[in-house]
Amino acid sequence: MARRAGEVLVALLLTVALAPAGLLIALAVRLETPGSPLFRQERVGLDGRRFRICKFRSMRAGAAGPGLTAGRDSRITRVGRVLRHLKLDELPQLWNVLAGDMGLVGPRPELPRYVALYPEPLRRAVLSVRPGLTDLASLAYLDESAELGRVADPERHYVEVLMPRKLELAARYVRHRSAWLDLRILAATLSGILGRRWIPRVPD
Repeated sequence: MARRAGEVLVALLLTVALAPAGLLIALAVRLETPGSPLFRQERVGLDGRRFRICKFRSMRAGAAGPGLTAGRDSRITRVGRVLRHLKLDELPQLWNVLAGDMGLVGPRPELPRYVALYPEPLRRAVLSVRPGLTDLASLAYLDESAELGRVADPERHYVEVLMPRKLELAARYVRHRSAWLDLRILAATLSGILGRRWIPRVPD
């Protein structure tokens, strides 16, 4: 209960403080390409419940294609590349935190088609907590898109190589979850955005 109250308070304060920046980002997205500045997509959250995650749109409106982005994906706009690099496209997920779909720290919510591939023990562990804005796997794979751009089959590489590694990190987080670990992950996330990358050490 205390964790949830703290997350709501922090998310509310950040939402208010970052509202002017959010309006400027929305305007920049809308001026570059027509369509809503927001992008919503179904993800899987706590106990397998589905919800719609919210982001600033970083691709052309109505762009079709795979759920993964690999390398310099032509669907991504110029503004979108900046937003993704600085993780600013994730800011609207503060609303998901306020709505109770997400927390500040927790396993990143995945698309239903990938969750269907999770081994059952890992599925139970990862879905036993609220998904978050950031986690250990996000820190370990800050350059995930670049890595996928270097392989011949990004989808296969993600499913067979990256997803199992990210799941293990998510399960490790669940096993050692604490307020102190959350603070370290949040600090490491901010540090990574600013160009100084490090990952909190967590026992197996």
